[in-house]
Amino acid sequence: MMTIQDKVVVMTGASSGIGEAAAKELASKGAKLVLAARREDRLKNLQEEIQTAGGEAIYKVTNVASHKEMEELAEYALRKFGKIDVLVNNAGIMPQAFLAENKVDEWDQMIDINIKGVLYGIAAIVPSMRERKSGHVINLSSVAGHNIYPGGTVYCGTKFAVRAISEGLRQEEAMNGTNIRVTNISPGAVTSELLETTTDPAMKAGLEDFYQVAIDSSSIARAIAFAIEQPADVALNEMIIRPTVQVG
Repeated sequence: MMTIQDKVVVMTGASSGIGEAAAKELASKGAKLVLAARREDRLKNLQEEIQTAGGEAIYKVTNVASHKEMEELAEYALRKFGKIDVLVNNAGIMPQAFLAENKVDEWDQMIDINIKGVLYGIAAIVPSMRERKSGHVINLSSVAGHNIYPGGTVYCGTKFAVRAISEGLRQEEAMNGTNIRVTNISPGAVTSELLETTTDPAMKAGLEDFYQVAIDSSSIARAIAFAIEQPADVALNEMIIRPTVQVG
């Protein structure tokens, strides 16, 4: 097994949920965290918590939907630590409603954050990994990237896209011999702030009922750590993680 000690990990969506839990988990194992999100107060608090526990973390306020800001994040990480070992594309939103509601602004937001944000992370960070012939990209998809359901059509579409991007990147990097590993993680119901991004009252009520079975975000954090810890010649490409009692 590889060690996480001293690996430089860029974590988007680090201000809450899976991102926050994963940052703490990886920091406890000796990783150097570069925390990215839009809420500076949350980032600062997380940085302080990690440092108080003996870990190492820096942060940069970043909107993943901005190509420029993602490039600046990569430059910041490289300037501070000289390398990036792992990119965790975790930032995402989940506003859900039936297509007939025509929530076009929400469609645009999901496409910008859930799809473009992943691509911008890859564009900004993977070139430095290719130069070193070493790196690991971990993309957070969703069980919704495997199963389509009424009201989640656009969200499911964005998460199907993340899976396609992950597999395409995996094949391209394997073909080119860059030693870059790619992992796609698809969580089921997990405790986070995702539900707060759904504005449709009926849909939100249904999701809240469904999420009664949600598991803690630390479960996904441990899975992220497990993927990173595999030997360098082993790529754990796909993980689906549901609560034991979740059916769909």
